[in-house]
Amino acid sequence: MSLIEGSDLAGLVRAIDGICSRGEWDELIDLRDRCNEAVTRGKQVWAVSQFAEYRLALEAPAVLAATVLTDGRGRFSLGPLWEVAASAHKWSDLDPHLDIPTIRALTAHERSIQGDAVPEDVIDRAILEIPVAQQSWEPTYPLAKYASDRATFPDDIFDIEMTWTDLPDPVERDDEDEVTGALMDLVKPWWDDSLGKAEVVTVAGTIEEAIRSLGPHRVRMADVTLGTAMEAMTWAGASGGGHGRRRGTPAGRVGAWWVLLELLGYDEVPHDTSTLDEEASDLRWVLWDPGDRVGGWNLHIGVEDPADGIAWVLSAVDSV
Repeated sequence: MSLIEGSDLAGLVRAIDGICSRGEWDELIDLRDRCNEAVTRGKQVWAVSQFAEYRLALEAPAVLAATVLTDGRGRFSLGPLWEVAASAHKWSDLDPHLDIPTIRALTAHERSIQGDAVPEDVIDRAILEIPVAQQSWEPTYPLAKYASDRATFPDDIFDIEMTWTDLPDPVERDDEDEVTGALMDLVKPWWDDSLGKAEVVTVAGTIEEAIRSLGPHRVRMADVTLGTAMEAMTWAGASGGGHGRRRGTPAGRVGAWWVLLELLGYDEVPHDTSTLDEEASDLRWVLWDPGDRVGGWNLHIGVEDPADGIAWVLSAVDSV
């Protein structure tokens, strides 16, 4: 194909648009394969191959979409290809064609979050550990939306009213613990694969004292529910920040669960998870903001256990 030999990226994208509009999926697969072959000869068309697989995951019938849902594929796509496919196909359609256990588990969890009734026994529970079905105490999680030429990621979950608060004197920081590690894991790609930075502080005291130990004298704060805290943590854990690879909503949900489980003293997921909200009823959750429009990707969250007199605060920021 002359478009490939000429490395005509714009022309190839237009060709893919036309192929998809006609539903000629075999032709799209052939174009993808030709691009992959051309890359071995030095042609700079690898992005077109990636785009073709993205469109297969999003728009092709489930049996063909599933062919690109393999480990390592879609690294430079708009999002994980299993999440792309799950955003547009029902679990019942994808189920017969998913053989890789990790991809199968992630896709099942995503379809459950999307509203499908996915049985618990159709995946290897050890992969993500938490229940596939959302619990009654969980919120409606923010989802990525994929289209043929763009992806839209939720960015308005912190649209809550905050109040300026003067902070008390700082207190000495405690040693890191399991909760500290779970909070940092939420934003690991932000500082591991991108340009961000994150810090978690643990103190014997209040959230306000923990925030003060980070440096600020005055911040904006709002007490929030467990559901809002889970939503915020899931949003952060699903993303890759400004430049890292997106991990997907199921990964974010797992990260949020582990923060909660560590706070409650669990080292594994309990058999009965329906009452975790009751067990966590005494915890205080706060979203806060330094107030200077940090911009980009940011998560500032705190949790306090008044019974034990301990508080944890996460401050994470990444560029756009």
